[in-house]
Amino acid sequence: MIRLVCLVGLLVVMLASPAAAHDVKAGADLRIAQTIAGAELTLVIKATTRVPGPLRVEVIGFPSAPTLDLRLRSVTDGRVVTGAVAPGRPAQLRVEETGPHELTVGAGGESAVIPFRVLVDRGSGWEFVIYGGLFVAGLLLVGGLLTGAFNRRGRSAFVVTAVAAAGLAVAALIVILDPWLPARLPDGTEPRPTDTLIGRPYVQRVVTTVPASPAAGEEFVARVELFDGSTGRPVDDLTIHHEAMAHLVVTSEDGRYFRHVHPLRTAPGRLEVRLRADRPGRYLTYVELERTDSGGQLLTGAFTVTGSPTVSPDPAIQDAAGTVTVTPAAPQAGRAATVEVATSGTPRPWLGMAGHLIVRGADGEFLGHVHEMGTPGNRLRFTFSFPAPGRYLAWAQYATDRGITTVPFTVEVPR
Repeated sequence: MIRLVCLVGLLVVMLASPAAAHDVKAGADLRIAQTIAGAELTLVIKATTRVPGPLRVEVIGFPSAPTLDLRLRSVTDGRVVTGAVAPGRPAQLRVEETGPHELTVGAGGESAVIPFRVLVDRGSGWEFVIYGGLFVAGLLLVGGLLTGAFNRRGRSAFVVTAVAAAGLAVAALIVILDPWLPARLPDGTEPRPTDTLIGRPYVQRVVTTVPASPAAGEEFVARVELFDGSTGRPVDDLTIHHEAMAHLVVTSEDGRYFRHVHPLRTAPGRLEVRLRADRPGRYLTYVELERTDSGGQLLTGAFTVTGSPTVSPDPAIQDAAGTVTVTPAAPQAGRAATVEVATSGTPRPWLGMAGHLIVRGADGEFLGHVHEMGTPGNRLRFTFSFPAPGRYLAWAQYATDRGITTVPFTVEVPR
């Protein structure tokens, strides 16, 4: 019987493993990429374990990343606290309650308002039964051993030990069934809507610039306004998608200009980012985003730049010549091809990935975006299927301690 008790106890220890890393729940950090003041950085809102308590904010950036002014406001009661954060200098703000908050981030005359919720995990709800059962079983086990030591027949010890084993078995069963048992929602969780059983409508977009006709070499604002496809109301329920609220790719029609940025939320349903184009012509925009309770979307648009070509390109662009190998050399449409890029330095994670490959059809009608998951050494390896014969413009991107590097190249897919 004592062997049975030990076996059940061992099962409890073995089966009480952490949840899978991809589970989204309270206790996880919130990472949001932002393109602000000409710099690309990632804002990290650390998980909160108690309320009232501290809320730690960090920035992952490059040497040119600016200091960010922070303003944290509770949506529930309007309480405001302020601070500042820079790479290597985290900020610690105080939160008084769970629920909806807004973090305003400012630098270089730009600002973004990031809505998020402070969540505190209340546990599964079955922990009391599990640990209570283990505690009672332990007491009964000790009692059974003592009873057996002083009782010649040992019948009482057997009964007590059997009850202890039953308690351990119940605790182990609850541990096994815990993933399927009703979970307690974390404090601060948003109430679930009742009208999204089949998902929310897709997003409609309007792409504009400020000024309306930007000139080459001059800074302008690219603005994306998002509307619900059913009601026409502003869409303000974007979920974090690859560590950003949205990914914006802007290219000139000829592909010589390329930007992959992460616009700021400046108002409900409005995303903005400052850009500078170095040549006149028509520019194509692609917005990758994901709406809560809906799938991912790719929204397209265009704008026109006037004026004359400038000598200096956008300083945010760091193009680099790199050795690119495509296997097979003449890839077949619809079949997977391997793209390998030699890097100058060891890549570090950016947007949760070691590298990014963005591919655009020469006519602008197609855009693909895949990731490198971590090939050892100074190289990136991607797998990509070109959808049809034709010419494709491609950009491989990776980050090192010096910044983000873009390697442009072209691929011909024969008929």
